[in-house]
Amino acid sequence: MLPVIFYEAQGFHVIETPKSGDQGADVLLEKAGEKTVIQAKLYSGTVGNKAVQEAIAASSHFRCNFAAVVTNNYFTRSAKELAQSSTVTLVDRDELIE
Repeated sequence: MLPVIFYEAQGFHVIETPKSGDQGADVLLEKAGEKTVIQAKLYSGTVGNKAVQEAIAASSHFRCNFAAVVTNNYFTRSAKELAQSSTVTLVDRDELIE
């Protein structure tokens, strides 16, 4: 995931959540009254539904407008389908490289 300083440079207020008890959120971003939750996954394999479910739960819990799952790898087909039906944005390895 991008360093906190990147988001701050874009004008976001950044809150890093605790390592445990985070309700599925790794980072919370706020800008212009809109909140985004980010679930970051550093995986050696593909990222599945669980990460998307965590982002959905965290988005609801923290009352966010947007949710994203970011990974250094790729997503399973099932994770892509769930994200599309729930409006969670997925950012995979290729998008990070860009």
